[in-house]
Formats: sequence, C-alpha cells, structure tokens
Amino acid sequence: MTTINTLLLFGLGTQEILLIALVVLLLFGGAKIPELMKGLGKGVKSFKEGMKDIDDEPKKTDE
Repeated sequence: MTTINTLLLFGLGTQEILLIALVVLLLFGGAKIPELMKGLGKGVKSFKEGMKDIDDEPKKTDE
C-alpha cells in the first residue's frame, strides 16, 4: 500500500476524510467554511489558554 492510502486521522482513511469534507461543503457552502474555521480556531485557542490557567493555578497557591 502507498503512504496516501495508509494515512490515518482518528482511524479515518483518505476516502472518508474526503467524503466528510464534501458533506461539510454541501451543508455550509463555500462562503461559510472560513467563518467556521475561524470560530473553531478561537475555540481551540481559548481551550488551550484555559488548560494553561488550570496548570498554573496550583503553582500560584503554593507560593
């Protein structure tokens, strides 16, 4: 098998990822996808900052 066929992302192959991308494109349209990705990026960034704050909290209380 080639490297492309063995590409796995959460147990999904290339064909499944392409099918999911096509469904998302059909549901939301081309204009909405950048807005969705921007919102997703902000959400991930906020989540990472929240996790960092949780990690920093015990250090602050020990001092």
